[in-house]
Amino acid sequence: QVQLVESGGGLVQAGGSLRLSCAASGRTFSRDTMGWFRQARGKEREFVAAISWSGGSTYYADSVKGRFTISRDNAKNTVYLQMNSLKPEDTDVYYCAAGLGSRWYPSKLDAYDYWGQGTQVTVSS
Repeated sequence: QVQLVESGGGLVQAGGSLRLSCAASGRTFSRDTMGWFRQARGKEREFVAAISWSGGSTYYADSVKGRFTISRDNAKNTVYLQMNSLKPEDTDVYYCAAGLGSRWYPSKLDAYDYWGQGTQVTVSS
């Protein structure tokens, strides 16, 4: 059974940092695009960041560019999201996703085949 499990969420003050992890099991995703999305209650899920299978390409939403960094460790089948200079508007549930194959549509929800259950990030002002 394929699973993506996020961890590292929590409560942090504005200006602080968090590092999210997404551990995959059930298959290797070393040849697949990995992404992070976020969603607030009652709102649509929105793209945050994505990384190509090799790590050679990354893509970020304008709202997080310069503050967030996505990375991956294919040996550990894990993808990370380092979040710095956090703002209250970054408060959301953050989801990890895997898009099978080498296709590169990093911000499109329907380009991803597997999703985690999400981890809550709360930034207090």
